[in-house]
Amino acid sequence: MTASSPTITGQPKARPLNKNDYKTLGLSSLGGTLEFYDFVIFVFFTGTLTHLFFPGDNEFIAQMKTLGIFAAGYLARPLGGIIMAHYGDKIGRKRMFTLSIFLMALPTLVIGLLPTYASIGVMAPILLLLMRILQGAAIGGEMPGAWVFIAEHTPEQRYGLGVGTLTSGITGGILLGSIVAIFIQRSYSTAEINEYAWRIPFILGGVFGFISVYLRKFLQETPIFKEMAEKHALAKELPVKTVIKSHKQACGITAILTWSLSTAIVVTILMTPSVVVEKMYQVDRTISLEANCVATLMLTLGCIFWGWISDKLGTRICMAASWGGLAITAYHFYSSLHPEIGAGELMFNYGLMGLFVGAIATTPIVGARAFPPAIRFSGLSFAYNLAYAVFGGLTPMITGAWLQQSAMAPAYYVGIVSLLAVAVAFLPLAYKGWTAKKQPDAIPAAPVIAD
Repeated sequence: MTASSPTITGQPKARPLNKNDYKTLGLSSLGGTLEFYDFVIFVFFTGTLTHLFFPGDNEFIAQMKTLGIFAAGYLARPLGGIIMAHYGDKIGRKRMFTLSIFLMALPTLVIGLLPTYASIGVMAPILLLLMRILQGAAIGGEMPGAWVFIAEHTPEQRYGLGVGTLTSGITGGILLGSIVAIFIQRSYSTAEINEYAWRIPFILGGVFGFISVYLRKFLQETPIFKEMAEKHALAKELPVKTVIKSHKQACGITAILTWSLSTAIVVTILMTPSVVVEKMYQVDRTISLEANCVATLMLTLGCIFWGWISDKLGTRICMAASWGGLAITAYHFYSSLHPEIGAGELMFNYGLMGLFVGAIATTPIVGARAFPPAIRFSGLSFAYNLAYAVFGGLTPMITGAWLQQSAMAPAYYVGIVSLLAVAVAFLPLAYKGWTAKKQPDAIPAAPVIAD
């Protein structure tokens, strides 16, 4: 076996990114962008969906019901993630990678075509809930599947950059959603949006999702999975059983970092424009969305930047700088908000915080290498999706309730989970990966980047 050929223990220690690597990164990132767009476009039209699917309730109760349906997508993630990860560890990463985007595109298209409460009564929110649950099951397989797919394709010395770039593609879905929301807001009146224009983003998402299903046929199975299959080194028992029995610490680390990731995304990017900036400080909706677009762009760039830094300086330094910086910039951003804030100041402060929200890229960087290849997909999916179901689902309600007591609630919440991520960074399993923990029944992981 030559030095350039893939092995179960990992990619070659010294190999430049080649044409196939760029193709894999590009197609995977594009698919992730479109799939996550489908998942988050819901939140940009929370007000409209509340009006159309829960008419008659007082504003707070109706909004909480809509946020509850939004949260249902998170609660469905573990089941979808565990099932797809099981088959991803058994029959291949690529097949599940393609299935997940199909299961996202279909309900997104259906949401765009759903009749509202005025047409079919209580069945409207029930159908909306069912579609949201299906979306959650799909995203539960997509996120860990994408990270594992790229982690097992990328050369070791570019591991952080590869995973960070893929994560930037996923967060680019939020940016795309923000851009589409701004376009709809600027192009249509409120009456037109409520009547028909709200459907446009969902229908577009469904169509582009099906295009992504087609594009993923051009991806290749990961070299690590192919070698494990050839050597008959795939998991012998139910992969998630092995995860629970033998990889508790890896699950704990991944779950804690998922809490940090979910809070950073849900609070700073998804909730802040409408719940904090618009409602609490009466900032114009268009300005709020434009500032959010700037923050999301910086988040997308930040994922690549912090992934690159992790390759250059190591995990501990990267996580201390990125998550520590997020705690500081979040406090600065929320303390600077007031009704007369200028658009330029809002965009600068939001964009600066967005750059440090890019710290979320360190979650898959740490999580993917914490598990050995035979159960990597199942391990990452189980820990990540279970934690996201709990924290991602509860965070909108916790933050909304906390905001009733303090306008600085988002800053405090984000600060707490950011400092928790910094503490986790100094655990050996977090900064060295699976090979830092010796267990006789395990297959060595790949790739491993030690500080």
